[in-house]
Amino acid sequence: MSAQDLLLYVDAQYASPYAMSVFVALHEQGLSFEIQTVDLALKAQHEPGYATRSLTRRVPTLVHGGFALSESSAITEYLHEVFGGAVPLYPAEPQQRARARQVQAWLRSDLMPIRQERSTEVVFYGARKPALSIEAQAAAHKLFAAAEGLLPVGAEHLFGTWSIADVDLALMLNRLVLNGDAVPERLAHYARHQWQRPSVQQWVQQRRPPL
Repeated sequence: MSAQDLLLYVDAQYASPYAMSVFVALHEQGLSFEIQTVDLALKAQHEPGYATRSLTRRVPTLVHGGFALSESSAITEYLHEVFGGAVPLYPAEPQQRARARQVQAWLRSDLMPIRQERSTEVVFYGARKPALSIEAQAAAHKLFAAAEGLLPVGAEHLFGTWSIADVDLALMLNRLVLNGDAVPERLAHYARHQWQRPSVQQWVQQRRPPL
């Protein structure tokens, strides 16, 4: 299959961490694609045309020719398998690849107090939120313990070379770093370093409508 006719649906505010993950993946693989926004505030994801394509009625959704796929980690796995690219999205070694997918699944299904109290308005709009609740502090400590266990000392990436899991982990950490919350310096350095990757900055620098 070719890379022709790739279309990525993202949220109208360019604030979805999951849309960002797919956007970065496409750029890392050097693929040309078009973007179409979906206004979640107006519940446009439930309109029949989009709902049928997306299946889960969420963003992102990638359309490749006649095939449409939602759920960001499913999309990045699809891109990795179909296109490969000069910069693979996942580690080559099977156990590391499985670990990267574990990290992605975990970050999408856990740590809800952080996601609630440090929304992506902090990350992409520069908002400042009040002190973390006890529940969010516990979630942050869980995040730090896992990240410190995953990231080798002195390393810039989780698995020796960059993978899409680095983007997802850095974003979760940056929910705290960019709000000025206390984050272990090794992890804060890692998150800041990942944030400067050109493909990440292309998303960060998108023009966003006011909140």
